[in-house]
Amino acid sequence: MSDAKELVALLAQLPDAELAAVVEAATEGRAGLAALHAVAQSLVDTLGHAPDVIDVTPDTLPMEGYPQSETLGPSGQVGVGPVVSGIPVPPAGIPTAPSIGGYTSAGVPTFESVRDKVEQRYGISQGMGELDRQTPVGRSVEEQWDARAEAARERLEQIRKSVHGNDSE
Repeated sequence: MSDAKELVALLAQLPDAELAAVVEAATEGRAGLAALHAVAQSLVDTLGHAPDVIDVTPDTLPMEGYPQSETLGPSGQVGVGPVVSGIPVPPAGIPTAPSIGGYTSAGVPTFESVRDKVEQRYGISQGMGELDRQTPVGRSVEEQWDARAEAARERLEQIRKSVHGNDSE
């Protein structure tokens, strides 16, 4: 997956506002990523007026029994910024629904999402069947099926005649 790593490296070099615009464009029209798209839209709106660099990396807290190191990590951001704790809260104005992504807050799929998946799979299977019947291979399979069914009907009729012929004797 070197292509993915290269893409991540390129995206990491973008300023926050440009990265938010890329995410917004990439999630446009994708129902499963609607929440991410809404967040990206709000970030594009707010980051257009905010400074380009926002430090979100927490400080590294010293732990007892471990020696302190003055070396920086690969990002060069160890030891800068405020300590962040708890669960991140989305910015104000972003819609939050209990069933974003087709799941409730308890992680149970919603009825609508299950129904949509079933309908989508049924539609795909119907369409694939129609396409299969339109191909030469699909038509020959149908012709073979019809020929076998006809042969089976003829054989059954022969068996019935022979059984009824033996009954009259």
